[in-house]
Amino acid sequence: MQDPHKFMDKIIEISQVAGKKILEVYETDFDVEHKEDKSPLTQADLAAHDIIVKGLTKLTPDIPILSEEEAKIPFAERSSWETYWLVDPLDGTREFVKRNGEFTVNIALIHNHESILGVIYVPVSGVCYFASRGHGSYKQPPNCPPVHIQVSSKVSNPVKVAGSRSHRGDSLNKFLESVGKFEIISMGSSLKSCLVAEGKADIYPRLGPTSEWDTGAAQCIVEEAGGKLVELDMQQLKYNTKDSLLNPYFLVIGDSSYDWKKHLE
Repeated sequence: MQDPHKFMDKIIEISQVAGKKILEVYETDFDVEHKEDKSPLTQADLAAHDIIVKGLTKLTPDIPILSEEEAKIPFAERSSWETYWLVDPLDGTREFVKRNGEFTVNIALIHNHESILGVIYVPVSGVCYFASRGHGSYKQPPNCPPVHIQVSSKVSNPVKVAGSRSHRGDSLNKFLESVGKFEIISMGSSLKSCLVAEGKADIYPRLGPTSEWDTGAAQCIVEEAGGKLVELDMQQLKYNTKDSLLNPYFLVIGDSSYDWKKHLE
């Protein structure tokens, strides 16, 4: 695989165009449908999907695309892909519907089951997080140069835990009990992983269902910032290895010298 960094400017541009379209819908009295799994779907999800797929197809006609809004590609076909784009056109549709601004456009490049490029664009603030393998991780506010970001090298006291605005269950409560003193930073979408990547949170424990497009872009950003995105056995999360596109439970961690596993027992 050639250096994925060469795609970066173009991918950021595609995510911004999709973000602009999402905001157009955001400012209207939009309808909300529900998919089979009861998750919400809006015109913004579909419009952003169309823009991203067209942009990626033009940029790399030979690289297949797996998007949340077109995910019914059988594993028999997907399993032959060495490299592909993994897209969540609107991550945090629940936050979009609540109009709290905490939703993102996520585009990742996966190669040999690992994320090697990630772009997370926040339409409401115009902030962009991006990383590619071997080039570090960055945060870029609108009209400003990108700033290099890194995870926190030492766990805070109290522990800063990134948590979901829309999901919290018994498993997470038990984990937090074990951690002891903690401070929850509530955030929607893949922005929780970005909090770890930029050192504002020590950990984001995801002990509930997610899909591969929810983590693809964030994983490269976290790893290039010096952190890890791991399954509960502390092994790196991998992509496109099975029929189901659901992720196992996972942890996004900053300081990987700390024994997080003891809080999962």
